[in-house]
Amino acid sequence: MKKSAIIVIALLSFLLTIRAQQSTKHEVRAVWLTTIGGIDWPHSYNGQRQKDELRRTLDQLQSAGINTVLFQARVRATTVFPSTMEPWDACLTGKPDHAPSYDPLRLVIDECHQRGMELHAWVVTIPIGKWDSFGARQLRKTQPSLVKKIGEEAFMNPAHPQTADYLARFCRDIVERYDVDGIHLDYIRYPETWPKARNNAERNKRSEEITRIVSRISTTVKAVKPWVKMSCSPIGKYSDLLRYRSGGWNARNAVSQDAQLWMRMGLMDELFPMMYFRDNQFFPFAIDWQEQAAGRIVVPGLGIYFLDPREGKWGLTDVTRQMNVARQLGMGHCYFRSKFLTDNIKGIYTFAQQFDATPALIPPMTWARKTPPSAPAQLEHNGQVLSWTEAHNNNDSPYLLYNVYASRQYPVDIHDAQNLVATRIRATAVSVPADKGIFYAVTACDRYGQESMPCQSAAPDADAIADFWQVGDDEYLAYWQTDDILITDGKWLKLPYKPSTLDAQYIIVETLQGQQLAFLPYKGRYAHIGNLPEGIYALRSLGRKGRNHRIGYFGIKHPRHSSR
Repeated sequence: MKKSAIIVIALLSFLLTIRAQQSTKHEVRAVWLTTIGGIDWPHSYNGQRQKDELRRTLDQLQSAGINTVLFQARVRATTVFPSTMEPWDACLTGKPDHAPSYDPLRLVIDECHQRGMELHAWVVTIPIGKWDSFGARQLRKTQPSLVKKIGEEAFMNPAHPQTADYLARFCRDIVERYDVDGIHLDYIRYPETWPKARNNAERNKRSEEITRIVSRISTTVKAVKPWVKMSCSPIGKYSDLLRYRSGGWNARNAVSQDAQLWMRMGLMDELFPMMYFRDNQFFPFAIDWQEQAAGRIVVPGLGIYFLDPREGKWGLTDVTRQMNVARQLGMGHCYFRSKFLTDNIKGIYTFAQQFDATPALIPPMTWARKTPPSAPAQLEHNGQVLSWTEAHNNNDSPYLLYNVYASRQYPVDIHDAQNLVATRIRATAVSVPADKGIFYAVTACDRYGQESMPCQSAAPDADAIADFWQVGDDEYLAYWQTDDILITDGKWLKLPYKPSTLDAQYIIVETLQGQQLAFLPYKGRYAHIGNLPEGIYALRSLGRKGRNHRIGYFGIKHPRHSSR
């Protein structure tokens, strides 16, 4: 290989590493929280321990940047909430149809909302467990015509017209009684164990039957609460691509799951395709999902369970490459499943904390509503508490949420993802650091995700401005420079906020004597400085016209390794 080619590849690898650290303001960062058999939760039959464990898990998920939790509410014709249609699942008490001392679905909704997360009720639709399992037996008693046996398993019959009505009624019950943000349909397809379709006519008929079920559920849910998101988890490959084959396992042809059609029909707001594959079995199919999204949200489901040596032979980079590409495509990511993430298998949790270091908002449902709420008013900061007056809601969203932004620049740029510090707050006040050098902005957000204009904190006094940076021929930027010591862990350097008016494209690392050691793009939130020796360094910005300005200083001290 030529030397120039080696340099280009090394530079590309470096740029991808830098881009991996870039924040994005709107992105779904989701996880499946499984209750079947208590494999993710709960791990005890004691109610208080279950509550404590759930709160600890949600704290961990919040720390990893998660903003959407898909919580398994219907397991196998059994539930983890009180229902008149189906019995309690045994995961909560150890016995089927035995109620716990609390309502787990209501608890997880409240706890997620307190942490700025959306909570979607995950409903397993067609499979209902073993033929003689408790849930299947009960459903066979109440709805005998809807249940069909294949081998040792029981399924709801997709061909029966009443199946759509039953599942729609079940989902409607959830939406009417609970403040969920979404209904997430799982196994909404023809089971792969059923006899294969004999011809195209039979295959098309099956597809129409599944689409009818989806349509019935979606229209029923939207009639009750139009802001509740409809989503599903289709097979990870929609169909064969021109250059890449699906290996006979795809959503449209293998299991009659025409999920791309559902987006075009407006039946789905969000898709979480189960893309538990690697390399060319992942990337081309991810692009296909995004290109056919019809303006809706598509979030690849990542098979992080393959990181566990008992499940597969994936390395961490198999997952992190997928996350990088998905972010570049504007798709976000969804982990399957929660426990593999919080157990930090092969360092995935540590990476997630770095990759999603700043909060992100859920992309707005612009196809459903386009009028944002008005801006909050009277933003005040008394040194410890930030408060504001309520904004005005301009649509049928039941209540407003608030997002808080913070910066040492004024006015606060709400388009910069790094300034977002708190999301989906129900109250009109929040505790903040007692730092007079921080400015704030607050926006209102409705349940569709439409965001208002910001209400900014009071402008700084002229005496507070410590420095002016010239960034153009006749343009100046006021910059409040309160601290020029930069944060680093010895490998990554946290870059200061770069306002949109600053034309600096690069940063320069130099010694205190002025010797330039590194020349890096001024992008993202972090710069890699792990190859620098110990010492004290200055960081400078470099603009298009050659102007450079000191940003600050940082030091590197490498840890000493013991001989033990």
